[in-house]
Amino acid sequence: MDNKWVWTGKPWQAFKSFAIFFSFTMNLILLVVLFIAAPLIIPIVAGIASPIVGGLNSSFEDMNNASIQRSIAVDDSLDIGFILPLDTTTNVVVVEDVPLQGVPAQFILPGGGGAINGLVYLSLPEGLSLPVHLDLEVPVSQTIPVQLDVAVDIPLAETELGQPFTKLQSLFAPLDALLRGLPTSNQELFDRLISNDAPDQPADEAVITR
Repeated sequence: MDNKWVWTGKPWQAFKSFAIFFSFTMNLILLVVLFIAAPLIIPIVAGIASPIVGGLNSSFEDMNNASIQRSIAVDDSLDIGFILPLDTTTNVVVVEDVPLQGVPAQFILPGGGGAINGLVYLSLPEGLSLPVHLDLEVPVSQTIPVQLDVAVDIPLAETELGQPFTKLQSLFAPLDALLRGLPTSNQELFDRLISNDAPDQPADEAVITR
């Protein structure tokens, strides 16, 4: 075949022909390389990349949903100072004999005999119960030791670490979903190619007669 028409007087047509041939050749080479490399790449992706990315995504998700749980021991002292109002009626018990010396008293004589003013000398015996009314303010100033264990449960998502874990999870989740959608073996890739390349069979074949 004479190809002089390609080069003589038609440089643009020659360039187009070369570009088309070169593009077709490169696509064919890339396609062949892809078919050769795919059986080697798929086991690496399924056996190494997918578990790593999936494990990282699952770990970030678990850490974002985790919480910090522990018991904190508190050993301290607490200073307390306040005024306690006290207004009540109660009974007090005499803990020892209480002598009353020269207490003024008035004695009423029976039968209208009049009254006699005098002094009383007596002793309130130990164990005597006396009703009294208390109305006073009691100042309270005390240092109380505090020793207890405080249970702490802090969701990790509510701390400063929650936002970085959320960002990492948003980065790895789409990649994990993409890797999960890839074929896990060469046989699965071959089956997918066959099923995609197979033409759709019509449910009913129409017969046209002329």
